[in-house]
Amino acid sequence: MILHSPADLGYLPKRIISLVPSQTELLFYLGLDEAVAGITKFCVHPQEWKTNKTIIGGTKNINLQKIKQLQPDLIIANKEENVKEQVEALAKDYPVWVSDISVLDDALQMIKDVGQLTHTSARADELVNKTKENFSTLPLPVKKIKTAYLIWRNPYMTVGGDTFIHDMLQRCGVENVFAGANRYPVIDVQELKEKGCELLLLSSEPYPFKQKHIDELQSHLPGTKIILTDGETFSWYGSKLLHAPNYFNSIFNQPGLS
Repeated sequence: MILHSPADLGYLPKRIISLVPSQTELLFYLGLDEAVAGITKFCVHPQEWKTNKTIIGGTKNINLQKIKQLQPDLIIANKEENVKEQVEALAKDYPVWVSDISVLDDALQMIKDVGQLTHTSARADELVNKTKENFSTLPLPVKKIKTAYLIWRNPYMTVGGDTFIHDMLQRCGVENVFAGANRYPVIDVQELKEKGCELLLLSSEPYPFKQKHIDELQSHLPGTKIILTDGETFSWYGSKLLHAPNYFNSIFNQPGLS
């Protein structure tokens, strides 16, 4: 069944499968090493879980047979990262909790919900409070820099105004020049020029942008500052949020940006 509230579970889960990398990292933060039985191949944090947990496939192509063998008493999924039909198939046999994250407040509520589901509310609430405090210290720049954030190459793809990454950019006080678009639109260099992009952020994931891609783009955008950024910090909505503000400060307090 699909759980509509953490209270719907009604027991302490002892065999959890996580289908979401950022929520897997959160389960580790909450001290649930013994309770987590399965994770995806993209769940890279903590690293040791890659060797001592069962890998049940990818986020979008799960291995139903492996999940059946694990006999989970809770599966944790996400609306965007997992395939609806696969989640619904799992829900016929197991309790499934599905998060839906668009903004920071959604992520903080998710952390509290996972805490309630796994009976770790005290640690989850502490994480939420510390994260709120850290985000409250983010200084806003005097001028909103016209910014674009690339997640893919060939073709170039960016983030629209209904994404979690957009919310992170807003909290950093910059202007996402593609805020009027939905989800992850395909763009080209000419559009970056037309939007007057002053700052271009190249993410480390899902496409692993490198210095050579900065050089390639800089030749077309000589007046734009281009920076490589840690994609996990901008897009992972679990325990990594605790340290995100410090990282954002290191990015946006560079000379010429603040």
